[in-house]
Amino acid sequence: MADVKWIRITTTMFEDEKIDFIESLPESDAILIIWIKLLAQAGKINSNGFIFLTEQIPYNDEMLAHKFRRPLTVVRLALQTLKKLGMIEFDEKGFLKIANWEKHQNVEGLDKMREQTRLRVEKHREKQKELASNNECNVTVTLGNETDKNRIDKNRIDKIILLWNNLELNQLRNINKTTLRYKMLKARIEEYSIEDVEQAMENISNSSFLKGNNDKNWIITFDWLIKPNNFIKVLEGNYTDKGGNHGATKGHSTKNNEPEDKWNVEHLINRA
Repeated sequence: MADVKWIRITTTMFEDEKIDFIESLPESDAILIIWIKLLAQAGKINSNGFIFLTEQIPYNDEMLAHKFRRPLTVVRLALQTLKKLGMIEFDEKGFLKIANWEKHQNVEGLDKMREQTRLRVEKHREKQKELASNNECNVTVTLGNETDKNRIDKNRIDKIILLWNNLELNQLRNINKTTLRYKMLKARIEEYSIEDVEQAMENISNSSFLKGNNDKNWIITFDWLIKPNNFIKVLEGNYTDKGGNHGATKGHSTKNNEPEDKWNVEHLINRA
């Protein structure tokens, strides 16, 4: 999914009849701030206007009051007002959605960005296959009786470090052969492949949750990624920002969409 940093707000926003009506109400300023925050949150999640904690857990009014740092009574008043005005709606499962989302987001532009991203990824993979077929990588270190597909040499390690550091998370300095980090990485390559390790990091780049956009500001680390139970979830896209309707998973289940070592969904809700 394209990493979107904007939503559409027009200069005539305050000429809208609904906004004009809100300005006549008690707590009008707070209601308008909450409206803008809802729009920003929907844009950040980028799921056709839906707002949720995870694709299985909708935000309730208490969670939104905590997230927006506003009194619960004010948040409830804002949600009731915006719902009555048809500016937000709730589906049968309680998921909040911005009504007429296309009015606030350039849907056509997002589709174009997604297609451009898809073409870049496809071009990158074709280039990698071409490099592999031409034997341009000089293999200096092999792991046991691994095949070429699972061979991990210094160039490969340097590339993995570079790909990780390009995510702009905690910076990775080294993967030494004598460390547990190296053994865990080797095990993941033996179990899957070098390409799958690269794909997992590509999935991280498309995951707001793993990059810290969660209520606990938890951010993925490389050592967390290469643990077996964590790696397969990231590889399968369980944490990847989803396009389309909430719940769409591109063929992967998101049953356990949480970092297993540190947080779980129940913990997040109880602390919200």
